[in-house]
Amino acid sequence: MYDFEILKLKSKVNMNFGRLFVLCALSIAPCALHAATVTSEPWGKTPAVDAVDLYTVKGKNIEVKIATYGARIVSLSVPDKDAKMSSVVLGAPDLQGYIRGGGAPPYAGASIGRFANRIAGGQFTLSGKTYNTPKNNGANTLHGGNMGFDRKVWSAKPTKDGVLMSLTSPDGEMGFPGNLTISVDFEVKQQHGSPALSITYTASTDQPTVINLTNHSYFNLSNDPSTPVWDDIARIDADKYTPVNVNAIPTGTNDSVEGTPFDFRTAHAIGQSVPDRGYDHNWVLNPHKASAPVAEISDPNSKRDVQIFTDQPGLQFYAPKNPPPPPNSNFRPRPATNAFTLETQHFPDSPNQPGFPPTTLGPGKPFHSTTTFVFTVKK
Repeated sequence: MYDFEILKLKSKVNMNFGRLFVLCALSIAPCALHAATVTSEPWGKTPAVDAVDLYTVKGKNIEVKIATYGARIVSLSVPDKDAKMSSVVLGAPDLQGYIRGGGAPPYAGASIGRFANRIAGGQFTLSGKTYNTPKNNGANTLHGGNMGFDRKVWSAKPTKDGVLMSLTSPDGEMGFPGNLTISVDFEVKQQHGSPALSITYTASTDQPTVINLTNHSYFNLSNDPSTPVWDDIARIDADKYTPVNVNAIPTGTNDSVEGTPFDFRTAHAIGQSVPDRGYDHNWVLNPHKASAPVAEISDPNSKRDVQIFTDQPGLQFYAPKNPPPPPNSNFRPRPATNAFTLETQHFPDSPNQPGFPPTTLGPGKPFHSTTTFVFTVKK
């Protein structure tokens, strides 16, 4: 009797295990169909003979190519209204296109730091000490100086749904204090059934410093990157913006967008009312949850649409024109591009602007931020 009961118990256990295995397989299979694939290949060497790799991350209806030079998005392909896949960011076909003067727009696709945007006069004060940073934008420091993170070769390792890139910036590099360790995690996923690219920044320091991180991709949602973006429909959830002086440095106030070309609270064409130099300004995003889009832009021809989700307080929207610079200005002319940027970040020149959200990072309190771009097709 005892042996017979043991056999019955084993039979029930085996039967239930088999059912459990089938249920697990059924639940896992659909997820496996949408899992990303990550591959890498050598992509040349920098002038300093540092080897650069190119990672390709493929998910459902999305493919992203990311280079270790500048932790840089080289291409980002999503479908249009006809399910045609093409890249919606400007880039170059090879590494040389990103070396200075190589043809790609400045900072194209790169991870920007230590401090994205401008620092007035190449100088700031922290804890009573004055620090000097390179003046690579007239009298200002732009995007961390002439050897910012966009010019560095990052370490990289594949993850389940993307690639994690990391970098160490030593104390004093480009004039910034503190040994800074930073990682940028690129992840493709599905958000409410739509393809998405999520970028998560993490940083820590061993002494007080300032930090402002972003991605500098130039977007063109059409199938032809030479197509102007002025007909694209844009919405930015911001009641205020930070006006700038002739050198593109914020005046320190947050002004209402009401009655100005900066009012995108109701969606309309980018080119409906454009300042003389185009757009290169910071919008003060309204209080928002990370689950709500802070901006959205659509191309009326391809029907592609991008929504931006972020936990950052500002959005630098860049869609330039190229008239002569104002008199007595250090604001250098730049080539106009058929593209726009959506740089989620803290405000420009924050270390010198006490009324702006602080950008100081101290030991023991790591910086963490996520921005997600979600792509859909408008009906």
